[in-house]
Amino acid sequence: MTKSILITGGSRGIGRATARLAAERGWSVGVNYAGNADAAQKTVAEVEAAGGRAVALRGDVSVEGDVLSLFQAAENALGALDGLVNNAGIVAPSLPLAEMSADRLKRMFDVNVYGAYLCAREAARYLSKSRNGKGGAIVNVSSAAARLGSPFEYVDYAGSKGAVDTLTIGLAKELGPQGVRVNAVRPGLIDTDIHASGGQPGRAARLGAGTALGREGTAEEVAEAIMWLLGDASSYVTGALLDVSAGR
Repeated sequence: MTKSILITGGSRGIGRATARLAAERGWSVGVNYAGNADAAQKTVAEVEAAGGRAVALRGDVSVEGDVLSLFQAAENALGALDGLVNNAGIVAPSLPLAEMSADRLKRMFDVNVYGAYLCAREAARYLSKSRNGKGGAIVNVSSAAARLGSPFEYVDYAGSKGAVDTLTIGLAKELGPQGVRVNAVRPGLIDTDIHASGGQPGRAARLGAGTALGREGTAEEVAEAIMWLLGDASSYVTGALLDVSAGR
């Protein structure tokens, strides 16, 4: 029986790689995007080329109404959900905290914390057995920044991912009795365009050379970890924070 997942921020980077890998393994995929419809449709095409079924679903995770509509649309299109990849997130240009504007801080926490919590809440409502769900798994996409702090670069982003770690630990305890496992991956220096959006397109390669493995990671390597946490092979794993960071 085909399983279905919703991936927030599924139109690029780790989200897109996870959608492709999920399709290769027989999952149907809801590809959420905030504004770039062309990128989302490209992901849908890649999922279909890999033999899967996909639908592009627009929505801003920091807006409750969008999140409510997003989950309903995903279920309408794909059937009852089996999981959520809580991946949508933003970063901003490298700055020390003293130089950050209030608007930047608010947007960072609106998307990365409030949005992540809203999506996790809806997943809890849709998946919990006591609410007529069939159980399943939530994988939150955190970051190694949560334990490194990202000084002089992204302490706001790092703090937002610290909140995602705490969400993972607490929600795992709430939802375990409901048949829902909750885990997080914490990627390190991964070759995606999030670094360019933060003003440092070469950051992953530059800093990745200093890791134990001597290179940056790929979105596909993170996707492998996400799919393991979603699947039955990790059936006794919940509340875990899985570093995918080359020892950094």
